[in-house]
Amino acid sequence: MNFTINRDDLLRPLVLVSGAIERKHTLPILSNVLIVVANGVLSLTGTDLEVELVATSNIADASLNFRTTVPAKKLLDICKSLPDSVPLNIKVEADSMIIKAGKSRFSLSTLSADEYPNLDDWNFDVTLQLQKSAFRGLIENTHFAMANQDVRYYLNGMSLEVENNIVRTVSTDGHRLALSSLGIDVSPTEHVSIIIPRKGIMEILRLIPEGEEMITINIGSNHIRIVDNDFNFTSKLVDGRFPDYRRVMPRNGDKFVIARRDVLKDAFMRVQILSNERFRGVRLNLSNGELHITANNPEQEQAEETIDVNYQGDPLELGFNVSYILDVLNNLKCEEVQFTFIDATSSALIEAVGRTDLTYVVMPMRL
Repeated sequence: MNFTINRDDLLRPLVLVSGAIERKHTLPILSNVLIVVANGVLSLTGTDLEVELVATSNIADASLNFRTTVPAKKLLDICKSLPDSVPLNIKVEADSMIIKAGKSRFSLSTLSADEYPNLDDWNFDVTLQLQKSAFRGLIENTHFAMANQDVRYYLNGMSLEVENNIVRTVSTDGHRLALSSLGIDVSPTEHVSIIIPRKGIMEILRLIPEGEEMITINIGSNHIRIVDNDFNFTSKLVDGRFPDYRRVMPRNGDKFVIARRDVLKDAFMRVQILSNERFRGVRLNLSNGELHITANNPEQEQAEETIDVNYQGDPLELGFNVSYILDVLNNLKCEEVQFTFIDATSSALIEAVGRTDLTYVVMPMRL
């Protein structure tokens, strides 16, 4: 089989699918990219058995029909090293793919496409259509709170829930929780609750840019698939039950602190410099109209910040991990934030003033 394709037309889909391919894998074929040519379309597929990415590009010869696999990283590096828009002549023989570009020639070993696994054979139960920016926002607002390699495997991902014309994403690592919600026009007849694994979430953030275009989300019992004009992304779901986030939401908080987000963020950024590098604890002392923040470390060094806040109530002393607080403040795009407290031993509720679609919960620390 022999065909010609512009270098950019091959590189673009190759970059898209490369994120799903593991460079070191116990199955050698999973380091390869599946290449399928049929009906004038070049299709590239990458998978690690957990996520799968398919991207396509058009070719001039509609009569070609073949399938093969080649090492993904080597093919990607070759394409990146060649000049922009250079034509590539690709010839597929028995056990090799020969790529010619000008006076350059490369020969890559191939493996049979029949051995390549796929995630195609499944049925979806629910279909949603969301704007790219809206879906990306749901993910961005909550992904930082996911656990990483936790023994509670169901925390190593993000919960996606659809109920009563609302889509919610929820993440927690057991120390903090992030919740984002979005109203939709059409809701499935049944309640949907799935857990997308961490790698799937990070790939979604890599793949989906800001934009008003719509994407299609297909949800099955074990998979989720995102269909875009440029790619099809499929991920297995985590087989587990996500914790009931409603039970950990602080209730009946009666101590409210409102402050400018940028002022708070800058103060916490400065104080964290001298916090304990292991525990990252900072102490908050609240009094009428004032928040005093302090941090200490084992070297007996100390940082202090005092800022004006809107608080009227009894004095209150609390301890928190400063990194968790900063994660929330970095993700809230607003002028003012509200902290709601019950007492020194209860979790803090953090929200953007004037918004109800974002909610964050941070557990306290003993200092």
